[in-house]
Amino acid sequence: MTELLDALWRASLWLAGAVMLLALLRPLLVRMGGAGLAYRSWWLLPLVLLALLLPLPQVALLQHVPTLSLKVVPEAADSMTGQAVPWAWPMLMAWALGMGICLLRDLRAQRRFERNMGSLRLRADGSWQASGDPGLPALVGLWRPRIVVGPDFDQQFSAQEQRLILQHERNHRRNGDHWANAALLLARAMFWFHPLLSWAAHLFLRDQELACDARTIAPQPALRGLYASTLLKAQLVHPVAPAVCHWRSQPVLKERIAMLKQSKRKALPWVSGQMLVVGLCVGMGAVAWASQGTAALVPSTSAEPFQFAQADAARAGLQRPVQVDKMTPPAYPRAAFERGQEGVVTLKVQVDAQGLPTDIRVLSATNPGVFDAVSIEAAKRWVYQPAMKDGKTVAAAVRIPLTFSMSEDSPAPGSGK
Repeated sequence: MTELLDALWRASLWLAGAVMLLALLRPLLVRMGGAGLAYRSWWLLPLVLLALLLPLPQVALLQHVPTLSLKVVPEAADSMTGQAVPWAWPMLMAWALGMGICLLRDLRAQRRFERNMGSLRLRADGSWQASGDPGLPALVGLWRPRIVVGPDFDQQFSAQEQRLILQHERNHRRNGDHWANAALLLARAMFWFHPLLSWAAHLFLRDQELACDARTIAPQPALRGLYASTLLKAQLVHPVAPAVCHWRSQPVLKERIAMLKQSKRKALPWVSGQMLVVGLCVGMGAVAWASQGTAALVPSTSAEPFQFAQADAARAGLQRPVQVDKMTPPAYPRAAFERGQEGVVTLKVQVDAQGLPTDIRVLSATNPGVFDAVSIEAAKRWVYQPAMKDGKTVAAAVRIPLTFSMSEDSPAPGSGK
């Protein structure tokens, strides 16, 4: 449970940083590539979340390299589990309850909007005409999105205005904006507690409409004036549905009309803007992905079973030293964790010809008595391969240093005696 809560917390922090970065860069993006570039920059949010889900690659263990350290991380320190359990379930239940309420609220609003449209009739232009008008025209639906117009669509708009409106909604469908709105609905439910998400959703929907307006008017710039007057004709007074692409969006009406007055952008700044957005998404996603390695400050142990193996085998005249195939990580002592203690323990493990440990003792320890017992207990559970001499398995000993640290960047185990 604590892993899920920790993942939500880290995702929330990265979402906040990405939203603030997009808000700061938006004026530059609009100047360089127009509203379409600003809208595409919102890909940063899902890419950051996806990067946090991708696991970091694990370094393969090469048994023949004696200096390669084997990193093992314990499940949790006793003190940490004791503190996490009382709070994990209530917080998880609160999050699940909030997500359920948000999903139910939005799905009910969507259902109410579709029900208020009444019966639908297919038109000759490929759109559908509703018997009611809860806020039409709009692109409605997810798997089979349909352009739905109101019952007085023909009376309210001229033939040329109708073509502009329908082209606007087709651009929404062609660009997959209905899927983007569905993803936004899910994100708002999952991160209902996020203080910036409502503001980010408003900015996202604003850029979506501005980008769609730009795509619609780009092939026919002479119709900018008609397009603006068509927007003024239909001011939305109805409540909007969460997963619907509305033609009428009153909160950004002034900005949509102002965007239509902008001159056509030049090619070079537009290309530079695309490169900026791609670099922004890839760069921040890579940083978020790499941050997983340092996000959790948990105690860890590292062991080097091969540090002295070759030297000991050479002195004993062995063809192959004792090898360790499976190392169960030792538990970090609770008292040492609470005091922030670290240390290095060097074990000497005697392994018989059948690969069973017969004697385990501590050769040296930087903090004597602190990590000795857990090190010996862990070494009893390890799986060994016996040494080889003259083609036969023989009994032999191997020295294994273990480092107990409170951070992932602690130095590798030092040499033992």
